[in-house]
Order: sequence, then C-alpha cells, then structure tokens
Amino acid sequence: MLKANYHTHTYRCRHATGTEREYIETAIAAGMTTLGFSDHCPQLFPGDYYSDYRMYPDQTEDYVNTLLSLREEYKDRIEIRIGYETEYYPEIFDAFLQFVGQYPCDYLILGQHFLDNETTRRYSGRKNEDENYLADYVNQVSEAMRTGRFTYIAHPELQNYVGDPAVYRREYTRLIRCAMETGTPLEINLLGIRGNRHYPNEAFWALAGELGADVVIGCDAHEACCVCDIPAYEKAMALVQRYSLRLVQPVLKAPF
Repeated sequence: MLKANYHTHTYRCRHATGTEREYIETAIAAGMTTLGFSDHCPQLFPGDYYSDYRMYPDQTEDYVNTLLSLREEYKDRIEIRIGYETEYYPEIFDAFLQFVGQYPCDYLILGQHFLDNETTRRYSGRKNEDENYLADYVNQVSEAMRTGRFTYIAHPELQNYVGDPAVYRREYTRLIRCAMETGTPLEINLLGIRGNRHYPNEAFWALAGELGADVVIGCDAHEACCVCDIPAYEKAMALVQRYSLRLVQPVLKAPF
C-alpha cells in the first residue's frame, strides 16, 4: 500500500465523513508514514455565491488548528501535512492565496472541477464532444501549473471529452508536456477507480507513459476506510505497470 497519501478530505467539505483522527489511525494501521490533508479549499467569491462542496472561509482556522494539534499528538507515529485541494480561478486566485496564507500550509493540489470561475458552472467532468471545451480545460490547468504553486494535479483527465481521439491526444499532449516542463506530477486517482468513474482513463495514461510524465497515486479519501483502499491501489499499480509510468513521491511545494 502507499507509504504517503496527500489527497485526504474532511467533513468540512460537506461530502466527506469521519474525523481526522479516524483517517490518521487508519493510515497508521496501514503502515503509512505520511498523511496529508487537502480538503476542498475556501474561496472568496464575489457577491453572495458560495459553493456547496467546499469548506467555508470561517472554518479554515479550525481546520488548520485541528491538524496542528493532531500533528503534535501523533508526531512519533506518523507525519501529518496540511494542504488544500483547490481550483485555479484566475480572477480570485490572488485573494485565495492571501487568505490561506494567513495559516500554515504545506502544499496545494490542483483539482480543476470547473472552468473559468465556478460561478459559471462549467463543470469539467461533463461528458462532451466539444474540442473547445477540452482546449479551455487544458489552457486553464496549464496556466495553473505555470504559477508554480501546485504540488501535483489531481485527476488530470477529469475533462470528459469523448469526441475525436486525435483531438483527445493533441490536447492532452499539451497538458502532459506542460506538466513535464513545470515539474508537476499527474495523479492516478483512487476515488475514480473505486467509484467506477470515467477516470482514470486508459488513453490518457497510455499517453503519459509514452511521453514520460511523472505520476503519483492519490487516495482522494472522503471516508477513513478509503485511506487504505487496497483493491483500488492494486488497480492503479496495474495501470502503472501496463503503461510503464514513472511513479514518484510528491515533493511538496510550499505555495507561499
């Protein structure tokens, strides 16, 4: 099983369950040496809009303080890291960095669930045959990687393009090459495996193997038992072997 996982959520995002302690104890029992929490980040949206799947800004202090306390309590048993999974919304990204920069933060994971700004509701995972939609996703994720703020890209093939395979290859080649140029690993997402989602996508990982991109595995745990998801992990490792993927350990990038 994994020795380190950096993709772990908490109840604050309103679609995960269990306490931080339960996740930590599960990780220790599984033999992990490092557990990173990366709950869906707070965002400072203009107006009265707010997302229904991320923590609220006023929960951030409790999130960080809880993990700092547990980090100290478990320091002799496991390393605890504090981060966020966040989208890259250019118009409010600086405000986001300024806000979360008030608190200790070890890393950011990019999970681009929406394009443009979330208020437009252009969901990245919508099944589509629109090559412009795919290109927009690749452009936004690539711009995010070039900021140098992100440790890795979660479920990079979330954009669910089902049109021309040549377009798929062209656009995702751009994304993978940008990841390689910026030193940003790509995540094989275990939630996608256990949830039978449209990712991991075989075509994407075949291309990543061909191009030689760095790859990590992330549990994307929304409940404690998923920190040790052996069946999904074994399927991810089969993917690594099938396409000769370059599996690496993430090197955390402090975002500030």
